[in-house]
Amino acid sequence: MHILFAGGGTAGHINPALAVAQYIAKKHPNAKISYIGKKGGMEERLVAAAGFDFYGIDVAGFQRKISLKNIARNISAAEKAITSSVRAKRLLKQLNPDVVVGTGGYVSGPVLRQAAKLGLRTAIHEQNAFPGVTTKMLVPLVDTVMLAMVEAKPRLKLKKAPVITGNPVREDFLTLSKQTAKKDLNLPDLPVLLSAGGSLGAAPINNAVLDLITAKWKDNDILFLHATGKGGYEKFITELKARGVDLNAPNLIIKDYIDNMGQCMAAADLVIARAGAITLSELSVCGKPSILIPSPYVAENHQFHNAMSLKRAGAAEVIEEKDLNSTKLLDTVENIIHNNSKLTKMGSSAKENAIPDSCKRIYDEIMRLYTTK
Repeated sequence: MHILFAGGGTAGHINPALAVAQYIAKKHPNAKISYIGKKGGMEERLVAAAGFDFYGIDVAGFQRKISLKNIARNISAAEKAITSSVRAKRLLKQLNPDVVVGTGGYVSGPVLRQAAKLGLRTAIHEQNAFPGVTTKMLVPLVDTVMLAMVEAKPRLKLKKAPVITGNPVREDFLTLSKQTAKKDLNLPDLPVLLSAGGSLGAAPINNAVLDLITAKWKDNDILFLHATGKGGYEKFITELKARGVDLNAPNLIIKDYIDNMGQCMAAADLVIARAGAITLSELSVCGKPSILIPSPYVAENHQFHNAMSLKRAGAAEVIEEKDLNSTKLLDTVENIIHNNSKLTKMGSSAKENAIPDSCKRIYDEIMRLYTTK
């Protein structure tokens, strides 16, 4: 059995593929698992680290805003679209996989299109509530469409019913308890507010959390656990010092990056975060109330649609970045974190929104395609 994954560009497209690939590898130790991604993209590093064969193609997305610079980029992207299709077709003939699974990003386009033309079994997995352009283009071509969120369904021209799978998350998000996590992290007995703007950070979130900490740290009624992102740490710490905040305060933990997010999220009572698809899935399986600040800089404003899916479920409050300020964030945090009944209700709603067996659902669909090819 040979399963080929294609996708990349962001961790949100790569990690679901790797989670399912690892699930398949456990179930079928002798299975061959390959991955086609953008040459030089982050997927090349992550796939190699996971121990799977990686094959690179050169592909780029088209820019929608018209400018001289973007016209040049689009000419280059058009050239790469042709060469990437040729390269994808050659690789598919060489590898001859049993099933090809796309998880989004520009790179999955030429791979899935060529796989369908060659008569290979194909599936695509869409992580977001608002499907990307690549997914919309591929839906008519593939054998199976898998959706993480049911909200994506009316936004696609589907030939048959999709399979609702959720988004795969790492095992530690599924197994750790709050008590164990707080004990292992040696945290004091205070409500834990976890905040982060993603691996690279987000200046608007950092600035708002900076004001929040400045206003609240002396009250010692919240433990602040904040990740600034790799580029924002020094500036954040310098500003805290300038504002007279004691960096050694027992209720203050500032990091540049949280590499044990499963453990930290398990310990949290309330989470401030962007609204990437994987983050929302992690919040849901952990049953965590959240304040979501969707990034407005992503394609189709899909983070806003992701966030609203949790808000409608009663699991989150949403503050758009254009409305974000220190007063708004402080009021929203205060309204939730000391209200145990609200925390419990939001957490339960998040949990009800979760699909903890996402890997199995995707695996089952891949196996169905494999056994019926």
